[in-house]
Amino acid sequence: MSHPISVRHIASRDNPDYRLWLRLAQGRPGHRETRILIEGEHLCQAWLEHHGPPEALIVSEAIQAQSPGWIKPLWRDCETTRRIVLEDHLARMLSQVESGPAVFFLVEPPCVSLPERIDTGCLWLDRVQDPGNLGTLLRTAAAAGLTSAYLSTGCAAVWSPKVLRSGQGAHFALAVHTQVDLLKLHSRLRVPLAATTLQAARAIYQYDLRTPCAWLFGNEGRGVSPDLMALADWRVHIPQSSGVESLNVAAAAAICLFEQRRQQHTD
Repeated sequence: MSHPISVRHIASRDNPDYRLWLRLAQGRPGHRETRILIEGEHLCQAWLEHHGPPEALIVSEAIQAQSPGWIKPLWRDCETTRRIVLEDHLARMLSQVESGPAVFFLVEPPCVSLPERIDTGCLWLDRVQDPGNLGTLLRTAAAAGLTSAYLSTGCAAVWSPKVLRSGQGAHFALAVHTQVDLLKLHSRLRVPLAATTLQAARAIYQYDLRTPCAWLFGNEGRGVSPDLMALADWRVHIPQSSGVESLNVAAAAAICLFEQRRQQHTD
């Protein structure tokens, strides 16, 4: 039977562990560092539910003193791992949000193997560079019922603090594959590849979307690369008023994914 590990207190910003956590929180981990810091009650609880205890649980003095109801199960479930209490001013420096409880997990992101064949609906992202867009795309895909996402080289760092905040737990509902060569991956695809484009495309409402497909969305400025677009089985556009710029990639994805969900759930 495992025994609780004693709680450690940190009061100095010069502590080497704290300096590492600060770099992770700021999205500059260093070349060899693979661990990440996730922040907030919701994300920590989601991690615990899907992956178990973290390498370390880090809380502020105020959280430990107030002991709100939600922290008690986190504290208990992490009793055999490292638990650290930070002085409040250090916790405020570590936090990347303006308000909210100062609670953090230090974790190693999961490593997901590519499947031999892809025969279910999924999300393909080609060089999506804005962290807010990337997190929103993952969140939308999870909400629409997809279970996997494939991100090309050139996408924003999927486990960065900004993407995690935008995703709001979607990372734990999806199998997220990163640094993927989407051109090579196409040989494993057993469902249609649907790409959004304004050229030689049919309106989304003209497609029968009741069957699964792989949704491909591209870079914010340049769209889907020509080589990938050439592989698309369905070329989809979203009708909109004239004289208006094309939709943000995350907004376009929401329309496509929820039009498919509507068709799939219509009697």
